[in-house]
Formats: sequence, C-alpha cells, structure tokens
Amino acid sequence: MTLPQLRVSLISDPAARVVRASGVALALAAASLSSGGIKETERLEESRQVLVELAGVKEGAPLDLIEKAKCIIVIPGVKKAAIGIGGRFGYGAAVCRSENGAGAWGPPLMISLKGGSVGFQIGGQSSDFVLLVMNSKGIDHLLRSKFTLGADASIAAGPIGRNAEAATDLQMHAEILSYSRSRGVFAGISLEGASLRQDTKANRAIYGSKVNPRALLLSPGQEIPSAARGLIDAIVRLSSGKALNQ
Repeated sequence: MTLPQLRVSLISDPAARVVRASGVALALAAASLSSGGIKETERLEESRQVLVELAGVKEGAPLDLIEKAKCIIVIPGVKKAAIGIGGRFGYGAAVCRSENGAGAWGPPLMISLKGGSVGFQIGGQSSDFVLLVMNSKGIDHLLRSKFTLGADASIAAGPIGRNAEAATDLQMHAEILSYSRSRGVFAGISLEGASLRQDTKANRAIYGSKVNPRALLLSPGQEIPSAARGLIDAIVRLSSGKALNQ
C-alpha cells in the first residue's frame, strides 16, 4: 500500500476517526484547564452571580460598604449538615485590593469553609455568603492557611439599607461583615465556629502551581486568570459605587 493510500485508509477507518476525535477532545479539555479547572471556573462564575445579586439590594451588602472593604469573600451554595445546630461546608473565592487596600483588585485566592455553625438558621439546604473584610487585621487572618470565624477573627452580621450609614461603630470594630441568603431569603445566618482555609487543590487548578497567598492577594500587577475575569470585573464596578444587573 502506498503512503497516500495508507493515509486515506486511516482517515476512512472508524477506529482512526475515534482516535482523532479523542485527540481533539483532549486538546479542548487542555485549553479549558489552562485557565482553571471546570469546577473552579464554575465556582468563580457562581461567586460572581452571588455577589451581584447580594450587592446593592435592600437586604444585601450596601455599595458604600463594598467601596470601603479591603477584601471580599464570596462563598456560593454553602451546605449545612444539620438543621438548627450543625456543620457547614462550602467553597468560594477571596479577592483583595493590592497593597493592603491602596491599589486595584487582584486575582482570587480559592478558599473553603468548613466547621460548626450555631445560631439562627433558616430552612433550606443551601446558603450564599458574601463576607466583607474591613481592616488589616481581617487581611492578616485571611493570609493564614486556616482561621476560625468568631474566634480568630471577629465577624458580625453586616448592616443593611439605611442602617449601613449609622453603623460606624460596627465598621470600626468588626473585622469581617457577613451577608447571607438562603433560598432567596436574606437572613442572619451564623458562621461563628466555621473555619476558612486556603483551597490548595483549587488554587493549583486555577494557577497551574502552588501560590503565595500574600503575593497573590496584595501585590500589585498580578495577572487575572481568564476564569476569574467576570468576578473581578464585577468587584471593580461594585466597589466604584455602580450597581450591576446580573
């Protein structure tokens, strides 16, 4: 068989077509993973949606507090393991202003939330959270591999609506302000006792290697992964006092 005949035979052979299709699928998968794994990309997009939905509305995080925040943590779809008193677990992302709040918003640090939760809990299996880190102490906690909300870092339910203007004392003393929503209902769901930690596996999937949290969150000029561009763009707009539609 001549070389041209062999080439035609391979192309027309069903097995060869399967091999070639598999190669194309692998190439497409590799291209998608170059800017983050599928799960991590979906997590960042869900974080963007939650932030947009909880920002600026009457029951959610007021834009004036978002403007003052040093870091923003979004954890969509936090699951609870029990009703009333029980554990919670979820996965999200943290984004900070570079140079301790003096610069532009940097790329995200992927994080996880795990641990106990005691306090008022609304019915439903899933809750969304937006946490505003308001001072440098809160940033210091975030840079640790793990810290406990309510023990290592003070956390308080964030003021809403007109209350935000009168909450100067709360802003000055609370390191982290919390906003939450469960099944479309805004409620003060406690996160005290839960721990936030760096999601090493997810960060490696997004950035391709182990990350330095301080350099990632606070150093200026860090490249934004394409998977995180939507979230960062939303944060930039909201922190400029501009409400967004989903």
